[in-house]
Amino acid sequence: MKAEIISVGTELLLGTTINTDAADVALLLSEYGINVYWQTVVGDNPGRVIEAVQRAKSRADMIITTGGLGPTCDDLTKSALAEAFGLKLELNKGEEQWLRNLWVERKYSELTPNNLQQVMLPEGSTPLRNDWGTAPGCTFTADGVLVIMLPGPPGECRPMLQYRVRPILAALSDGVIASHNIHFFGIGESEMEYRLRDYMNELTNPTLAPYAKQGECLVRVTASAPTAEKAEEMMAPVVERVRGMFGELAYGMDCANLAEYTTRLMIERGVTVAAAESCTGGEFTKAITDIPGASAVLLGGMVVYTNEAKHKLLGVSEELLREKGAVSYEVAVELARRARETLGSDLGIGITGLAGPDGDGVHEVGTVFISLADGENVWVREKHINARSRAQVRLYACQNAFDMIRRRLDGYSVEEIRVDP
Repeated sequence: MKAEIISVGTELLLGTTINTDAADVALLLSEYGINVYWQTVVGDNPGRVIEAVQRAKSRADMIITTGGLGPTCDDLTKSALAEAFGLKLELNKGEEQWLRNLWVERKYSELTPNNLQQVMLPEGSTPLRNDWGTAPGCTFTADGVLVIMLPGPPGECRPMLQYRVRPILAALSDGVIASHNIHFFGIGESEMEYRLRDYMNELTNPTLAPYAKQGECLVRVTASAPTAEKAEEMMAPVVERVRGMFGELAYGMDCANLAEYTTRLMIERGVTVAAAESCTGGEFTKAITDIPGASAVLLGGMVVYTNEAKHKLLGVSEELLREKGAVSYEVAVELARRARETLGSDLGIGITGLAGPDGDGVHEVGTVFISLADGENVWVREKHINARSRAQVRLYACQNAFDMIRRRLDGYSVEEIRVDP
């Protein structure tokens, strides 16, 4: 089955809004073995939307649209699709009553006619209830093409995909397509693909596909089978072999990222952490607090951006700061030790470095020292991050901190530099 995604919204063309909807739709379709051949972005112009739909229906078996279902004058996706398929718009009584009840429950002001525009759907379509907004989606089949229309705001589109579209795709599928993502840190996509190439060529079902993320990589293992249980059975030896090929570089499966994996690992093990951050400006601790349950492991964090803050808040000696400089192995050690001692945590993290754009006359931009203290040892990782922005330097520094913690907890070698306490 060939699919096309049409994203409607002038804001997408202007770049003021990032089109995350298309990525979310494509990911879900890939789970069910549906190939996305085309993605189209079109502005809020009825003629151009109709043109895009007509082009899509001439080449695709499935069209999924996002955006343009709301109550304003530029929300014209439904009318454009209806015209492209020769259908009339009609008031859906069930959705109208739901919308009226919603207005009463939420104590909104008067339900104006333009709000009722949201429940005008193409004739013969099946509404897709939007419990996360006010504009329902809908689906219909016409001219041999399956059409699914979804709202544009990501906070509505994502749950609609999960709870409204997923059952539709499951009903279309013969059997089950299942997948697992194996996550890696410390290896690049090209090296990973090179090491996997022969094995990938051996496989037909399951299949392997490597992907790069910011600072990380993953390998997706996908199997097609009559049942979910059979798919899992087919994938198990492949997952085991891939993890065995890369050893300690593989850190988890089906997780969001290294920060989430490591935070959940600390929660499971009952391990607490405190951090003293300089160049990362609190991003390490923020990444932990993004995870539910973080209060069980994060005792606190300090942003000690200046030498004065390092001295006054943590007691790092002024002499050490003068002699070695803030960006140094020795200061990183002190940050980790003193963060742990100050807050009484099991682990302490210290991060100091140069995010740029200016250097310090000694180190190049992107030089970062990350340290981990556990009361018995202190480990230090020196990285020279070739990044294009300050944000990337901060991200990669934090990722290295999480990698050091997960290696310590999983029993792997943390780093070649170990400092006696």
